Amino acid sequence: MLKVLLEQECFVVIDKPAGVGMHQEGDTPGIVTLAKQRLGLTELYPVHRLDKVTSGALLLARTGAANSELSAAFRRRQVEKYYLALTDRRPSKKQGLIVGDMERSRRSTWKLVQSQTNPAVTQFFSGSYQGPLRWFLMKPATGKTHQIRVAMKSLGSPILGDQLYGPTDVDQAVADRTYLHAWGLRFPFRGQLFEVLAPPESGLQFQNLAFQQKLAELTPPWAQPWPTLPASLRSGSVDVEFPKDA
Repeated sequence: MLKVLLEQECFVVIDKPAGVGMHQEGDTPGIVTLAKQRLGLTELYPVHRLDKVTSGALLLARTGAANSELSAAFRRRQVEKYYLALTDRRPSKKQGLIVGDMERSRRSTWKLVQSQTNPAVTQFFSGSYQGPLRWFLMKPATGKTHQIRVAMKSLGSPILGDQLYGPTDVDQAVADRTYLHAWGLRFPFRGQLFEVLAPPESGLQFQNLAFQQKLAELTPPWAQPWPTLPASLRSGSVDVEFPKDA
């Protein structure tokens, strides 16, 4: 059954399962339809989006007015999003910023380039937890399509199980899903600050004891010493497109 993380009069935060798209694909309902059925609602508006392969916290507005307000909060950079990702390859750097423009590549994928006309910006930490496996905690400051998946690939550490931006070295038994999870949301709404965590529940590697111990150390993600953002982003000269896929 679809898990509800937070339910309010004007919005709801659900735990989106991996492998479920945002919208209907043929006869398969999307997550918005499933959420309507679960909650017995006729109206729900996705304030932002998650890739089909991505699980975790998804914010849905219950009214058009709430959708406008929450979408505006995304545009003003008042919404903080936190992601967990796993990889089996050592990155070119272990923490800091990943900054660069994103361009279309082959197979409907994207790539990170050195120019910074309208860059994707991601803050991150990483570390090892078992053998070659590494965890990443990531905070996108912009919201480009496939931003985190492309950022990880640019570090030489594609996400475990990501068939589009991989491959990785582990066998299929270890990569039983794409290991990208929207762990947390933190946002203001009508004078109140909301903080929501969605502990990852699907995937053998997310249930790994060593990973779970590290996850406890990283909780809550908004309390971590995040790398400083570039002045251009703080001043608002970089376009922020939050309502896109992770």
